[in-house]
Amino acid sequence: MKFQKVYTLEEIASIIDCEYVGDKNFPVTGMNEIHVVESGDIVFVDHPKYYDKALNSAATIVLINKNVACPDGKALLISEDPFRDFNKLTNYFKPFQFSNVSIATSALIGENTIIQPNSFIGNHVVIGKNCLIHSNVSIYDYTVIGDNVIIHAGTILGADAFYYKKRPEGYDQLLSGGRVVIKDNVGIGALCTIDKGVTGDTTIGEGTKIDNQVHVGHDTVIGKKCLIASQTGIAGCVIIEDEVTIWGQVGTTSGITIGAKAVILGQTGVTKSVEGGKSYFGTPIEESREKLKQLANIKKIPEILNKLK
Repeated sequence: MKFQKVYTLEEIASIIDCEYVGDKNFPVTGMNEIHVVESGDIVFVDHPKYYDKALNSAATIVLINKNVACPDGKALLISEDPFRDFNKLTNYFKPFQFSNVSIATSALIGENTIIQPNSFIGNHVVIGKNCLIHSNVSIYDYTVIGDNVIIHAGTILGADAFYYKKRPEGYDQLLSGGRVVIKDNVGIGALCTIDKGVTGDTTIGEGTKIDNQVHVGHDTVIGKKCLIASQTGIAGCVIIEDEVTIWGQVGTTSGITIGAKAVILGQTGVTKSVEGGKSYFGTPIEESREKLKQLANIKKIPEILNKLK
């Protein structure tokens, strides 16, 4: 998430009421999760296991729960609870905006786009030309949709990320201040759910087609001309490269990459990153030829046991 202007370290510290280490005029231009941070961004860390990763990341401001040595060219925000204070910043820069109309007055809708009854278009949504939004679609604030996009009934774009911290009193949600970005010529089936990024974008690439009842988790990036069949569940922070085919009832773990032109056969559990240009099957995932050979060999076990007897 990029701020609309450059803030100083002192100004950010005053928002969350914490101490800081560094020049009070140190520039702060945004906030992001560690996998997408850039210079000028704030990243938070609240566990010693990840201190070095955060301190050595591209982020130049680290929101941390211990006063450690500050790397050259960076600044620290010292907080008792970085998770809580990261939420405070999200709520400050991207607060929830109430709407009492079906199509927000701040939404921009392109020429020849059709929006069927009972759909909701949130604040600051941008929809391109020649799109068709069927009934009962909910498009949350700040979603960006390109030209020639079709979205079928009941689909939801922009729900919160499934991201929680376990505390003694229960689960504390990390607030989502990111967006959903749908590129040109995308087709999205009925009853799909695409979550917005925590601070960045969940992106569906140009020409990709998504079947009914597919879930896409936060900050996932899907490439161009992919095909994704129904009842697939894609976790957060996944990268799916161009022209990947995913068949029905596939599930993935988070933070992995599926290479370009890979084919994932139905009911596969994608438990790790896989190379492009190959076909995969099974849980845990393997190349489909190898997996099918294994299944054929398993069927021979009773025959082998009888021979041994």
